[in-house]
Amino acid sequence: MMAFIGTVFVGLIVGLIARAVKPGDDKLGWIMTIILGILGSVVAGYVGRALGWYQPGEPAGWVASVLGAIVLLIIYGMVRRKA
Repeated sequence: MMAFIGTVFVGLIVGLIARAVKPGDDKLGWIMTIILGILGSVVAGYVGRALGWYQPGEPAGWVASVLGAIVLLIIYGMVRRKA
């Protein structure tokens, strides 16, 4: 249970930082911000393992997680603009 709460907390922090760094108005609530942060960490971990930066099972770092979340925000903005 504590691991889940830790994941949600880290997701929230990463999501908030990514939304603050990326310019523009991203209308996301608290839940979507948490999901953004968690998915940003997952994307960063996957890319980091593919490039040899992280070993299997090693979590992505804070900076990489924020960068992953920013990439997801950019993709979200592109998809939302087309719809």
